[in-house]
Amino acid sequence: MEGGIHAWKGLVAEGLPDAGIAYFSPAARSEELMALAWYLENGSQGFYAKVADTLTEKDTRHLFKELVTEEENHQASLSKLYTETSGATPDSGFPKSIMAPDNAGDIMEGGIRVSEALKWTKGKGVQEILELSMSLESNSYDLYLMMAGRVDDQGAKQVFQVLSKQEKDHLDRLTALLNKKI
Repeated sequence: MEGGIHAWKGLVAEGLPDAGIAYFSPAARSEELMALAWYLENGSQGFYAKVADTLTEKDTRHLFKELVTEEENHQASLSKLYTETSGATPDSGFPKSIMAPDNAGDIMEGGIRVSEALKWTKGKGVQEILELSMSLESNSYDLYLMMAGRVDDQGAKQVFQVLSKQEKDHLDRLTALLNKKI
């Protein structure tokens, strides 16, 4: 093909942004797992809040606002878990006092950047936004199951199991709304 990829005039893929499970080092301590999960929950909260502000369909907007509140509750659960497992109250810098990844303010469930996901949603319909959200929640569900299997502390294991169930609930609710729309 003369001109290589630059000469291509054919079909172009337009799927969801790359969403893969967030990576955690096998050597990560429980406190680091909690801090990273807190960052992911924080990013998802911001994503859902910004998307909710753009939605005009009442039922979809309502669900996304509920997800914002639930992501806040997940963060509170992780902070409480940190206290229980470490014996220390998280300082005002938590989770930065544990770790501060370069993309801390821009990473969310599914391991993608909030900014990329928000950019992708521009001009997309409700169905496509719901499908992206389902992908993110599915990855988060898998992540928390993996984390529950990796930690030795029974309290931490229980919290990650509870978080995985909550993410599964998010996935179920998003799926039900999508099925209602199609």
